[in-house]
Amino acid sequence: MILPARRSFYLIATHLALAIFVSFFPRWLGLWYGLLGLSFIGWLVDGLFALRKHDLTIERFLPNSLPVGVQRNLRLRVRHTHTQALTVMIYDHYPSSIQVQGLPLKLSLPVGEYAEPSYSIRPVERGKASFPRIQVRVLSPWQLWWHDHSLAVEAEVRIYPNFAALAQYALLATDHHLSHLGIMKRQRRGEGQDFHQLREYRAGDSLRQIDWKASARMHKAISREYQDERDQDIIFLIDCGHRMQAKDGELSHFDHTLNAVLLMAYVALKQGDAVGLATFGGTERWLPAKKGQLSLNQILNTLYDLQPSLQAPDYSQAASQLLIRHKKRALVILISNLRDEDTDDLLPALNLLRKRHLLLLASMREQALDLALEPMVGHLEVAIEQAAIQHYLHLRQQTLERVRATGTLCLDVPPTELSSQLINRYLEIKRSGVL
Repeated sequence: MILPARRSFYLIATHLALAIFVSFFPRWLGLWYGLLGLSFIGWLVDGLFALRKHDLTIERFLPNSLPVGVQRNLRLRVRHTHTQALTVMIYDHYPSSIQVQGLPLKLSLPVGEYAEPSYSIRPVERGKASFPRIQVRVLSPWQLWWHDHSLAVEAEVRIYPNFAALAQYALLATDHHLSHLGIMKRQRRGEGQDFHQLREYRAGDSLRQIDWKASARMHKAISREYQDERDQDIIFLIDCGHRMQAKDGELSHFDHTLNAVLLMAYVALKQGDAVGLATFGGTERWLPAKKGQLSLNQILNTLYDLQPSLQAPDYSQAASQLLIRHKKRALVILISNLRDEDTDDLLPALNLLRKRHLLLLASMREQALDLALEPMVGHLEVAIEQAAIQHYLHLRQQTLERVRATGTLCLDVPPTELSSQLINRYLEIKRSGVL
C-alpha cells in the first residue's frame, strides 16, 4: 500500500493556489493544465518506484525476560541491499502490557550500511508479551509517496516481577550499604547461631565473642565469628484474592508482594535456607522448599504470570493444604491484606499453622487511607469521610491485635516498605534462634 507523503500535499496545495490564480486570469489555464499533467505523471512514476522491492530487513534485539516497572532500551538493526539510500519510518507493534516512548523511528539508510535505532520500553504488567510485527514506510525517490508494509518480525518476552532489585541488593550487600534499602544489620543477640571462624578482634565486638585461649596463644585479641543457622525452611503463603488488586500508585498490592517475595527469597537462599511457596485465593500453585540459587529461577517462573483473582481468600483451606504438603517445621510467611471480617476464618487457620510452624503474618496497609486523613476538616463531607476511615482503621487494628494475641508474629506495613520490613524481621528471627 502506498500513502501520500508531505511533499505530495505541498504539491496539491500549490496546484490549488494556482487554480485560484487561473480563475482570475483565464489566459493561464492551458499552462495550469500542463503543470497538472506533469505533476500527475510525476505522481504516477514515483508511485511505481515506491512499489519496488527494497530488500529491507529488520532485526529486533529483545531479551528473554524483563522486570515489571523498569525502563529498558529495545534495539533494532535495519539494513537493506538497495542501490540507493533510503528514508524509512519504523513503527514496532508492541503489546498492551508495555509502555513505549520514541516511536515511530525515522532514519536514513546509506547504501551498504545499516542502522541500529532504539526506543524505550517499560513493562507494566507481568506475564507473556508478544511483539507480532514491525510496520515500515519507505519514502519514494521523489519523496511523494510512502510505501507502507509490515514485516513479520515476531518475538515473545516474559515479564517477571522486578528482579532488578536483586542486583541492587547484591551490590549494596557487597558494599555493606544495606541501610539504603532499609535493611538493618544488627549485632547478634542470644544463641541460635553456628560458630563460623576465628578472626582478629575488631572495634565493636562484644567481650563475649573474645576467645581467651586463642588470644593467649596468638598474643593478640581473637574473636569468635558466628553465622546464622542454616538448612532452615522458608515457605511463602501468598494471598491471590480480590483484595490484592488494590493499588497504591502504579503497582498493585499483588505486584508489591511478588517483588518482596523475590527479594527475600534471594536473601534467604544466600543464607543457606530452603525456600518454597504456595498460593491460595483463586489460583493455587505449590513449589516445594529447595536450596540453592537455581531455586530463584523456579520461583520466577512460578510467579511471573500469576494474577490476583476475583475470589475471596480461604485461609483455613490454605492452612490445611500447607500442613499436608510440608511436614518439616518452617518459617511460614503469610502475605495478605486483612479486613476485620477475616477474623472468623483467619484465626483458626493461624492456630492450625502455629502447631507445627513459626508464623509471620504480613498485612499491607493502603496508603490511600493515610493520605485521605491528611487534609484539614473544612466541611461536613470531609469530616464524614475521615470518620469512616478512622472507624475502618480502628476495626482493622483490632483484628491485628487479635492476631498478635495468638502469638503470631505480625507486620502491618505500606506496600512500598514490604520488602525491607520482611527481610529485617527474617534476619531478626534468624539471629534469635526461635525457628
